[in-house]
Amino acid sequence: MPVSSWWHQYRRLQLSWAEPGILELVLEQPETLNAVDAETHTELTRIWRDIDGDAGVRVVLVRGAGKAFSAGGDFRLVEAIMQDPQVRVRVWKEARDLVYNLINCSKPVVSAIEGPAVGAGLAVALLADIAVAARNARLLDGHVRLGVAAGDHAAIIWPLLVGMARAKYHLLLNEPVSGEEAARIGLVALCVDDGEAREAALNIARRLAQGSPTAIRWTKYALNNWLRAAGPIFDTSTALEFLGFTLPDAAEGLASLRGKRPPQFEASSPL
Repeated sequence: MPVSSWWHQYRRLQLSWAEPGILELVLEQPETLNAVDAETHTELTRIWRDIDGDAGVRVVLVRGAGKAFSAGGDFRLVEAIMQDPQVRVRVWKEARDLVYNLINCSKPVVSAIEGPAVGAGLAVALLADIAVAARNARLLDGHVRLGVAAGDHAAIIWPLLVGMARAKYHLLLNEPVSGEEAARIGLVALCVDDGEAREAALNIARRLAQGSPTAIRWTKYALNNWLRAAGPIFDTSTALEFLGFTLPDAAEGLASLRGKRPPQFEASSPL
């Protein structure tokens, strides 16, 4: 199939046809475990609208290059959010739009998760319509370790998939989930052996591409009303996340991550 005209707008995201009608979207910065920098964050926000409008795309397969799905937000982007109000407001809007644009994209999305999937990368992995994880996958929200509220996707999708008790356990304690455990508790649809997530996801994508587009897309649309109904929950969590970037805990969280040491958060809080 020919390259679609809008592909040239994307520099951080690698786009190709896995097969006719199946668009493969790859987070490709393996030197940083596919961390989401400012440009990648912007591209991840916009691309779902372009995919939605491309009649040639029937299914999307999304994965990370190399041994990781995504290590989460790039430290330089996090620092810019904390220090620059203009960046903070822009990225807050992008974080909101990324989730809603992915939810509203009519084309089915299948994610193939190998290795770590953290933060904004995890949002894409879990908001895919069907998520496939390898046993070596390590799913981690990461927000509270940084010292900010679990915004992005977590407040709406985790309780829906695994229940409130498990959601609080993993989100409040920053407790990682293996690919095998994620499938057992319903956080992902399927767990496969290491190195086989892409092929398993591609097989699923083929089945979706061969199905009735209207039946599949309308079923997705109806099911995603569960997520749309939780919009006020998501909006609150994301606003609180970005408010947290203005407070000392976020600065300490970032410094401790850079220093590879435990954080020393303030024990007292007015809340």
